[in-house]
Amino acid sequence: MQIHESGEDYLETILMLKQRLGVVRSIDIVREMNFSKPSVSIAMKRFRENGYIQVDSEGYITLTEKGKQIAQRIYERHMVIAAVLMALGVDEATAYQDACRMEHDLSEKSYQCIKEHYLTKQNNPK
Repeated sequence: MQIHESGEDYLETILMLKQRLGVVRSIDIVREMNFSKPSVSIAMKRFRENGYIQVDSEGYITLTEKGKQIAQRIYERHMVIAAVLMALGVDEATAYQDACRMEHDLSEKSYQCIKEHYLTKQNNPK
């Protein structure tokens, strides 16, 4: 199963909800992403079948190592890109919205260069 932008968003959302709430259920994803219950249910079934998540008998969702790697990669991109945009003067709300769109389309090479430049500037401000 190839993970597309919406799939990356689902996995990132599960990671963020887990950090914020401690546990994640489908209804939490529905509320966070403002998607319908059937849409989330179908997506969770696909993720479970393809080894990205596990769902226990009480409906709690956890990321597998495979799912966690994708979620953490996307989350890091989101945070770094938003931080770069805010450092350039973009307001916080716009920076996070734009970062959400940019995180999926930016090449790995461009992202790594942006990240390295940003981290260098953070460690050596002038």
